[in-house]
Amino acid sequence: MPNKGDELRFGKLKAALPFAVSIGIVPLLWLGAVFGGLFSILPPLYAWYVFAALDAALGLNQNNADLRTSEKDLIWHRLIVMMWFPLQALNIFGLIYFVTHTNHLSGSEILALFFSLGIATGTVGITYAHELMHQRNQTERWLGDLLLASVLYSHFRSEHLLVHHKHVATPRDSVTALYNEGFYRYFIRVLCECPHSSWQAEAKLLARKSRSAWHPSNPFFLYWILQLCMLILACLLGGALGFFLFIFQSFVAIWQLEVTNYIEHYGLTRRHMGNGKYEHVKPHHSWNAAHKATNWLLINLQRHSDHHYKPSRRFPLLQNYDENEAPQLPYGYTLMAMAAMVPPIWRRMMNKRVKAWRKNFYPDIKTFEEWEPYKKGTNPLPPL
Repeated sequence: MPNKGDELRFGKLKAALPFAVSIGIVPLLWLGAVFGGLFSILPPLYAWYVFAALDAALGLNQNNADLRTSEKDLIWHRLIVMMWFPLQALNIFGLIYFVTHTNHLSGSEILALFFSLGIATGTVGITYAHELMHQRNQTERWLGDLLLASVLYSHFRSEHLLVHHKHVATPRDSVTALYNEGFYRYFIRVLCECPHSSWQAEAKLLARKSRSAWHPSNPFFLYWILQLCMLILACLLGGALGFFLFIFQSFVAIWQLEVTNYIEHYGLTRRHMGNGKYEHVKPHHSWNAAHKATNWLLINLQRHSDHHYKPSRRFPLLQNYDENEAPQLPYGYTLMAMAAMVPPIWRRMMNKRVKAWRKNFYPDIKTFEEWEPYKKGTNPLPPL
């Protein structure tokens, strides 16, 4: 089990405030809308370069929270996440209305602004949706659905909960990147495979209740309705241009999500036990990162090893693991995402770490013939 560090005082606002750094993106977006020019690209500079620099300056946070902390002591942490949908809706639809009813921005400035918006809705919005959809509270789950609908990626909830967590690090999980698989190939693959696999997973749940996949209780109907409402609102506020800008920021957000998924499990596999059965998910089946500043921005998403080990654990309570328990990324997600955009650099950085991981956690699997099915993803599929 992970070592416990100093207990943190979660009952006070100051304990939650570092995780509110995401709010800094909001005024930057509106500065870009008002002034254009270089102001239009401030949000990605903030989310990528500022936090990469802060990671270098502040180092790692390897302390672990007290797991006995109660829900009521996490109220400020929960509110930071829950208030993001109103802010995101204001940003998306407010900016669509603003740029389509003013004429001081050039076409390139508008594109840069909505690229920046997609960075915000992907980096923060989908990360927060991920936290919310793991909770049992219906209000939180609804807010998660609204955040995903606002980037046209609602099926991610079904894919993540029913497929990814169950089948991570097996050939059944599309978002577990294979060893040597470049990001661009991976990105096209998951865009094609995940909607289908998430539909299949929901259909299987309904079949257990003797219901058709087209039964109204299938959440895909909710997904489609919410997404359609978002598109209609974008059209009402900004016409054809508003429709295009909404889709553009959604695509950027989805790209941000999937590059994160790519980083989180690249090259990692679970041992095949025979007959399509795999070992239980353990901390060493996800890459871990303890970089302090980026974990503030991404509400401890980089403590991904513990998230998969205990998916119901709220983000302030996620535990850190050392290199003997989970593989460690050399940098935070911000720098790792930049590396992933250049596959040769990514492979040079990560392939040696995957090999070290295999030697550390699976020393008995030594030959090329034994490892090849893991590397190529050709082991038998586990049952859906």
